[in-house]
Amino acid sequence: MLSVKEKVAYGLGDTASNIVFQTVMLFLAFFYTDIFGISPAVVGTMFIVVRVLDAITDPLMGGLADRTNTKWGKFRPYLLWLAVPFGLISVLAFTTPELGEDGKVYYAYATYALLMMAYTAINIPYSALGGVLTADPKQRVSVQSYRFVFGMLGGLIVTAATLPLVQFFGKGDKALGYQLTIAAMSALGVILFLLCFAGTKERIAPPPQQKTSLFKDLSLMWVNDQWRVLCVAAFFLLIGMVMRSTLAIYYVKYYLLREDLVTAFVTLGMIGNIVGCALAQPLSKRVCKVKAYIALQIIAAVLCAAAYFVGQAQVVAAFVLYVLWCFFLQMATPLLWAKMADTVDYGHWKTGIRITGMVYSSVVFFIKLGLALGGAVASWLLAYYGYQADTAQTPDTLHGILLSFTVFPAVFSLLVAWAMRWYILNNDEVARIQQALNLKTVN
Repeated sequence: MLSVKEKVAYGLGDTASNIVFQTVMLFLAFFYTDIFGISPAVVGTMFIVVRVLDAITDPLMGGLADRTNTKWGKFRPYLLWLAVPFGLISVLAFTTPELGEDGKVYYAYATYALLMMAYTAINIPYSALGGVLTADPKQRVSVQSYRFVFGMLGGLIVTAATLPLVQFFGKGDKALGYQLTIAAMSALGVILFLLCFAGTKERIAPPPQQKTSLFKDLSLMWVNDQWRVLCVAAFFLLIGMVMRSTLAIYYVKYYLLREDLVTAFVTLGMIGNIVGCALAQPLSKRVCKVKAYIALQIIAAVLCAAAYFVGQAQVVAAFVLYVLWCFFLQMATPLLWAKMADTVDYGHWKTGIRITGMVYSSVVFFIKLGLALGGAVASWLLAYYGYQADTAQTPDTLHGILLSFTVFPAVFSLLVAWAMRWYILNNDEVARIQQALNLKTVN
C-alpha cells in the first residue's frame, strides 16, 4: 500500500511536466503565430518535422532507462540529472531574438526540437516510474489519479497565470513577457522534479537474469497486442485533444469575440480536468475500467460536437460545454496510464521479458505524435480557412475555427472508443496475470 505522501511526491513530477506540456498545447502555436511572427502553415509543418526526431529518441530513451542501474533505481535518476537542463531549454523555446524571417524559422525549429528532446529525456523515465512503484492494479489507478490531479494543477498554473504574468512582466512587450513568464514557471518545475525524485521509491525490477537488446525489445513489443491497442488509442486521443486545446484561444478571441475571457475559459476547463482526474479512482472501483474508458470517450465526443451549435452570443453555453468536455475526457486519463502498467505485466507474462521503459516510451511516442499532429492540423486548418493574425476574421474563417474546435475533435474521440474495443485487460484479467507472474517468481 503506497502512502499518500509518496503518491503526492509522484504527482508533483507531473505538475512540473505539465507546466511545459500544457504551455505547448495551449500557447505555443499562438506564441509562434501572433508573437514570434511565423505563419500558421510553417508552424504546422514544424510540429510534424520535429516528430521525426522522436521516432528515434523515444525508443532510445526507453531502452536507455531500462538499462540504467544506479543506487536510486532505473528511472528516478533522470529527474535529478535533467531537471535544470529541461527548465533552461523551455525558456529558450519562448525567447524571441531579433532575427530575420528565415532566422526566426531556424531558431524556432532548433529550440522546439531541443525542447521535445528534453521532454522525452525526462518524461519517459518519469512515466515509467509510475509502473514500478507498485504491482497492485487498484493502487496503479490511484497513483495515476494523484499524478494527473497534480499534473492538471500544473496546467491550472499555466492557464490562470500565463497571460496575466505576460502582461505583468512584459508591461506591453509580449515577447519579453512570455520569456520571463516561462522562466518563472520553469524554476518552479525544477523544484518540483527534485521533490518527486526525493519522495518516491522503485519497487519492481526485471528478472536479474534478463538480457535483451534494443532490437529484441522492439520485436517483443510488437508481440504485445494490448500495447498496440493503447498506441492507436493514445494517438487518436491526443490529436483531438490538442486540436481543441490549441484552438481554444482562437475560438474565444475570434468566434465568441471575448478576448477578455480567454484566461477564464481555459482556467475553468483546467478545473474540469482536475475534478475529472480526481474521480477516476472512485469510478474504477465501481465500473470495469475498460468499459468506463470507452463510455467516457463517447460522452466527450457528444459534448464536443454539441458545441458546434452554440451561437457567438451564447458565451455561458460555450463555457459549460467546454468544462464538461474537460471533465469527462480527463476522467479517462488516469485509466489510460494505469493500463500502460498493465500492458507491461501482460508483455512480461506473455514473453518472459519485462521492458517497462520501452513500453512507456513507445506509448509516449504515439502520444507525442498525436500531440504534434493535433497541433499541426490545427495550424494547417487555420491557414486553410484564411486566418490572419490579430485582425477581424471572415465568416468562412470563423466557421472554420468553429468546425475545427468542435466537430473534428469529436471524431477523434469516437475513434479512440472504437480502438479500445480490442483491449481485453480488465481487472479480472490483470489479477490473473499478476498471480501467474507471482508464481513464476516463486518458482
